[in-house]
Amino acid sequence: MSTDPWGRVDDDGTVYVRTAEGERAVGSWQAGEPEEALAYFHRKYDELAGQVQLLEQRVKGTDLAPAQAEASIVKLREAVAEAHAVGDLGALTARLDGLSELVAHRREEVKAAREHARAEARAVKERIVAEAERIADETTHWKTGGERLRQLVEEWKAADRIDRVTEAALWKRLSAARTAFAKRRKQYFAGLDEQREGVRAAKERIVVEAEAIAGSTDWGGTAAAYRDLMQQWKSAGRASREVEDELWARFKGAQDQFFQARSAVFAERDASLAANAEVKEQLLAEAEKILPVTDVRAARAALRHLVERWEAAGPVPRDQRDRLEGGLRKVDDAVRRAEEAEWKRSNPEARARAQSTVDQLRTSIEQLEKRLAKARDAGRAKDVKEAEEALTARRSWLEEAERTLAEFS
Repeated sequence: MSTDPWGRVDDDGTVYVRTAEGERAVGSWQAGEPEEALAYFHRKYDELAGQVQLLEQRVKGTDLAPAQAEASIVKLREAVAEAHAVGDLGALTARLDGLSELVAHRREEVKAAREHARAEARAVKERIVAEAERIADETTHWKTGGERLRQLVEEWKAADRIDRVTEAALWKRLSAARTAFAKRRKQYFAGLDEQREGVRAAKERIVVEAEAIAGSTDWGGTAAAYRDLMQQWKSAGRASREVEDELWARFKGAQDQFFQARSAVFAERDASLAANAEVKEQLLAEAEKILPVTDVRAARAALRHLVERWEAAGPVPRDQRDRLEGGLRKVDDAVRRAEEAEWKRSNPEARARAQSTVDQLRTSIEQLEKRLAKARDAGRAKDVKEAEEALTARRSWLEEAERTLAEFS
């Protein structure tokens, strides 16, 4: 009989393997020496050990699913328990036990990761639903709101699934938000159509009025009427684009007809007023010679006489009216300023106030000069500095006050 640390061959050729539970027959060998039998069953053990090693590599080195890994471990555990092989079967069982612990730990990790992913997916879907409900309740930008709701549905589809009950409840809220948005949008546009119909009617009336006065020759009154109609047009709101364009073309056509006719009449009238403009050009040149004003009374008298001749000259073309009137107004303003300055210089109350200010400042300066002298004699540097600063300020004020007083001389 031949022996081995992990097995033996009996005299009748039966091959046994030694385990912690005792010996177990694994086969029979009748064709050769016992050593050959043991070598054969050792090779069977090596094949089994190779399968365990391969499974270890897959479990540790890949992302093999825990359920699949555990199924492979169970299958190999059965193979080891019933193995027709000679070797340290207990060591293989221990390695499989270690793998089972590793797989159990990984199963917990996968479960935790799955729970975390579900929590994140739930948060994502709750955010999607909350935003959809806010859009349904608040937004009035219908195009962007509708596009955003479609994007939210796609985001929902892309998110991971969560538990069925919560998924169904959230989807129901999302569907309700989309329905509410569509209903509110439909109501808005129905109201908008009604509003636009009211605008169309109002602008139709405006256009009819504009067309009715297009041939008027009451230039001033009709121009004011068109300004009022334009204000009404702007205040009426907007109709549909097609209606708006058609009505505006009619309104503008009536308005252009009137103002073109008025412009033609005014152009003819302006041509007849050219001689008046030449007279006023000459009068403006005379008026500008009054400046600068040296004798206020003479300037006012001369200007009064010029104004009388100016009024007698009559109207001028519109394109020259503002320039001529503005030029005469500048001369009048200059004479008026000269009159105001003359009155100010001759005002006894203002002169008295100016003289009082000068007298007060002179008295104040005399007192400060005495205080400065005393401070210097006493050697009080701080008082000297304060008195000098005060004197500088008072003398500056006195110069300004004396200039003001001199203006009354």
